Amino acid sequence: MAEIINLRQVRKAREKAEKDARAAENRVTFGRPKKQKTLQEKRKSLEESRHEGHRLERDDPPT
Repeated sequence: MAEIINLRQVRKAREKAEKDARAAENRVTFGRPKKQKTLQEKRKSLEESRHEGHRLERDDPPT
């Protein structure tokens, strides 16, 4: 004999799993402290400036 399934419970469980997955993604995206974000931005700008400093030719026209 087949097992009886409550469709409402199945629907709610599926929605809860989707919500939990979305929350996990948001924790990864937005869950960093401000100090860590600013440190990463500073490091990125330093790397970009060093990389641009090693260019042989400039793209901007001379003034």
